[in-house]
Amino acid sequence: MNSFISWVGGKKALRDWIVQHFPFCYSRYIEVFGGGGWVLFHKHPRNDFEVYNDFNSLLVNLFRCVQCKSKARKMKKLLQYSLNSREEFDRIRKVLNNPNARMADYRRAAYYYQLIRYSYSSGLDSFASQPHDIRSDFPLIDMATRRLANVVVEHGSFERVIPHYDRPTSFFYCDPPYHTSEKFYKNIGGFTEKKHILLRDTLLNVKGRFLLSYNDDKFVRELYDHKGIYMLEKKRPHNMRQRFKGGSEFPELLIANYDLNDPSQLLMGQTTLFHMNGGLLLP
Repeated sequence: MNSFISWVGGKKALRDWIVQHFPFCYSRYIEVFGGGGWVLFHKHPRNDFEVYNDFNSLLVNLFRCVQCKSKARKMKKLLQYSLNSREEFDRIRKVLNNPNARMADYRRAAYYYQLIRYSYSSGLDSFASQPHDIRSDFPLIDMATRRLANVVVEHGSFERVIPHYDRPTSFFYCDPPYHTSEKFYKNIGGFTEKKHILLRDTLLNVKGRFLLSYNDDKFVRELYDHKGIYMLEKKRPHNMRQRFKGGSEFPELLIANYDLNDPSQLLMGQTTLFHMNGGLLLP
């Protein structure tokens, strides 16, 4: 299924490729930089213990309210009377940027959802000026409520969350702010090169497995140039540059502590083998 929100850096276009390279064996799935949750919503829930985490408190509050049936219902009740207007957008943005503003969590979630839905490219800053009936989103919000029912929603830094959930059977999917693109991510407290290095150091010491999606550049490749670390590259259309230069591509990189080219270690490889033997395993 799709996520109920679009998001800066969301993995809608890459989710198939990413999930196909999940390891076959794990029982705990932790999405460390949750964002819009496009990979979480796309993966089959299986019977694994699932965790969604993000450092953005407004985003985590939205996920928690969508997860709760009663709060999701109150949130939608507020949204059905929302106005798609620049004045309303600016008012909501001002309220959410006020650290002293007090309101119910479901109202804050409704405001934040409006900000995401009505901003240009979901960037939260500029009004998109596009017609949209927000009530048409309600069925997808309802689906998200059901999908998130058994998911643990966390709000923490990666350096706290990863060690807390680390087990030999844990699998961490990480989609951090891309190197040199950190400024496009809001409410994350700043993500410097020191943070990229700390993330590397944290992941290299996990007991479980990890899969990391990054932009393919020299800094990232040198950062993870370690024994037992595997990389897989892919180019995708560069949507923004194609407006000015047709055929522009963006280099993506998967990084893992298991062999991304060995089908026997991957979910897609094992799924294929089991399907050939009577379809005993669902992807």
